[in-house]
Amino acid sequence: MAHSQSQPTPAASGLDPAPLSLQAPWRLAYLESLVEKDKVSGKPDSGSFLRDYWLQPERDLAHHVIVRTGEGFILLNAFPYANGHLLVALGEPAPRLLDYSSAQRAALWGLVELANEFMEEALMPQGINFGINQGRAAGAGVPQHLHVHLVPRWAGDTNFISTVGQVRVIPASLEAMAQRYRAAMARLGRAGSPNPV
Repeated sequence: MAHSQSQPTPAASGLDPAPLSLQAPWRLAYLESLVEKDKVSGKPDSGSFLRDYWLQPERDLAHHVIVRTGEGFILLNAFPYANGHLLVALGEPAPRLLDYSSAQRAALWGLVELANEFMEEALMPQGINFGINQGRAAGAGVPQHLHVHLVPRWAGDTNFISTVGQVRVIPASLEAMAQRYRAAMARLGRAGSPNPV
């Protein structure tokens, strides 16, 4: 028997619609350049961009590393949830928090506190989300290298385009955010990562 009425759309039925595609053809050139870079460099990819960045201190500016210590570093997330989204990681990769020694966990938390201080000085957010995703099932994009997210938040920072369009609008570039963080560090009298590109 044929139905004369059309079926309800997922949105009308209360189900989440499938995510919409956002065409970004320039990304292909970027993705292909990563393959070429690996061929040229001859360095094997560790599978963790955090570990790769840790092993390339001379590229700190290009990788948007804000602070590097003997144990770990603070860097801007290249795919932020909000402007100024920071990542904190130790140089040594481990998949679980408890895989680190108590001294390493203390060093990680010390870097989180430093990132918090810089974020408050640079951006003056109304709130900050702190998060660790341990394991792929918990949402870790790099499950073999535990890291901490710090996401600055403001009242009303999620608007219609995020809610309806499922798209985030990031109004400032990573370079502009890195400059703001470095200026905040200077105001606080802290040294950052001095390594040139």
